[in-house]
Amino acid sequence: MIPTNSGSPNDIQGQESRRDWRTILYFDRRLLLLVVGLILIAGLSSMMVLPRMEDPILAKRVAIINTFLPGADAARVEALVSEKLEDVLRDIEEIKELRSSSRAGVSTVIIELLDSVKKSETVWSKVRSRIEDALPELPRQATRPQFNDLEVRAYARILSVVWNRPDAVDYSVLSRTAKRLQDQLQVMSGTESVDRFGDPGEEVLVKLDSQRAAALGLSADSVASQLAANDAKDAAGQMRGDGLDLPLEVKNQFRDISSVTETDIQTSNGRFLRLEEIAEISVATPDPAPRLGRHGKFPAVTLGVLIRPEVRIDLWANTADKVIDDFRSSLPAGITIERVMDQSTYVMARLESLFFNLTMGGLAVCVVILVLMGWRSAIVVASSLPLTVFAVLFGLRCLEIPVHQMSISGLIIALGLLIDNAIVVADEIQTELVKGLSPADAISQTVRKLMVPLLGSTLTTAFAFAPIALMPGPAGEFVGSIAISVILAIFFSLLFSMTIIAAFSAILIRIPSKNVGSKGMWEFLKTGWAPKSLATAYRRALTLVLSRPKTAIAGCAALSIVGFYLATKMPEQFFPAADRNQFHINLELATSSSILDTQRIAKRIDEVLARDSVHQIDWFFGES
Repeated sequence: MIPTNSGSPNDIQGQESRRDWRTILYFDRRLLLLVVGLILIAGLSSMMVLPRMEDPILAKRVAIINTFLPGADAARVEALVSEKLEDVLRDIEEIKELRSSSRAGVSTVIIELLDSVKKSETVWSKVRSRIEDALPELPRQATRPQFNDLEVRAYARILSVVWNRPDAVDYSVLSRTAKRLQDQLQVMSGTESVDRFGDPGEEVLVKLDSQRAAALGLSADSVASQLAANDAKDAAGQMRGDGLDLPLEVKNQFRDISSVTETDIQTSNGRFLRLEEIAEISVATPDPAPRLGRHGKFPAVTLGVLIRPEVRIDLWANTADKVIDDFRSSLPAGITIERVMDQSTYVMARLESLFFNLTMGGLAVCVVILVLMGWRSAIVVASSLPLTVFAVLFGLRCLEIPVHQMSISGLIIALGLLIDNAIVVADEIQTELVKGLSPADAISQTVRKLMVPLLGSTLTTAFAFAPIALMPGPAGEFVGSIAISVILAIFFSLLFSMTIIAAFSAILIRIPSKNVGSKGMWEFLKTGWAPKSLATAYRRALTLVLSRPKTAIAGCAALSIVGFYLATKMPEQFFPAADRNQFHINLELATSSSILDTQRIAKRIDEVLARDSVHQIDWFFGES
């Protein structure tokens, strides 16, 4: 007979009396639907709001301190700047490595923190404080040390403002266009910062008439010192009153090029004349330029955009495209905006591939269950997949772990583990129903019998992945979310198998009829494929192994030893190589080389790369 939920009032009253925590979802269908609905809503809402990115975010454990000492050679820079900074930083216990390089006029100190440091901002605050303490020991001519903690995130978008004209490049126009675009991208919701590369900057160029200046007793140094003295950058004071609080400024502040040309210069005989009378003043690009950029063969200024970690990159990219398209309509003739790199395309392609693999794996699981256990059991077991995936997404949201290739990879790894508990529970409930137990009793008996074994297997798997989740340093931050996803998935799978899946099994699974002749297609879909020959062979194998335990143990040990030995002969690689249609070249010349030397070598590299169907080349000279 096929058990149903109908019966006399006395039977129903008897069932009500046997209710416990194991069967409450079976009896209360509205509560069952409510729980499933809450899980689906929590998962779907988490999928909509979770940040999406290509790789996990790592803590900032590397910083660079740049200090300039104009006119000093490498030896003096080392003695007067680099060693002073190293001395005050050396006793910070969180520093893993401290190294410096000294070049003519430039000191660079690189700091790397220990892998165990998780809150790097506290350490960097201590480093900044030590740098302040070292300022009195630095030469007066040295600039203030520039501290930069390195971002370990990739730019969400890299754009180049390109001078696509045959005439000589006007960097003032190119730089100002890039700055306007930078301002528009910076005010976008979700943008954290916008960095500019390849911008040589501007300077006020004063060309003295050497003959006339010499006749007036003026030199370039004296004119420069008078200009510096005339450029008052601080307020002269403050006027305070009962209803007034007004800052006072000296008029001789350089606000534009005209204020420079009108500066009064004192000659050796005490006379004053305007600077424009003895010099030619103009706004020009520094020569030689400290930094340059190039997109293909054309000069360019490049913008790198970082977005906030909590922002979905696909939604941000759609808004950025609209801003850039609107900006293009106002560009001067011959200036274009070219996309160097768009991380959103790689992120979406990677996530789509991962979600596709997850879907294909789920379909494969459903087909196998359908063939072996029938369509009812397939529905029951397959329902554990979306429930668990949605619960894991909600767990990632609570733990503030974004959706990226590592967290999704953990779900794919756990895919085969998710259905194990559901299969065991569904099969055991069907076995109890065949014995003649009621659905409520079948649930209670199954949960009581399987709770400890399934909990043990879940804990074993969790402990196996725990070292990855607890791994310190950048490696743990990068791959740790794989283990966290797996651990969340298997525990949610156990929870749902003992509750929702057990209720689904008791509701949907029916006892197969005993008087079935040759199986038709419908009967095959109901009960699945269970050949007696396969069951007989499996029973004989178990009987043979159990009858000779020493031989079986020795055989298993031998296979394990052979496996461990062969594993040592295999190449070690945690992840397969990820192909990408980009690669990065670092070109570093001797410290005495000029930027023109770098450009000449870059041109030779372009000629080599042009033979290999390279689509686009971008160069950044003077900086990374």
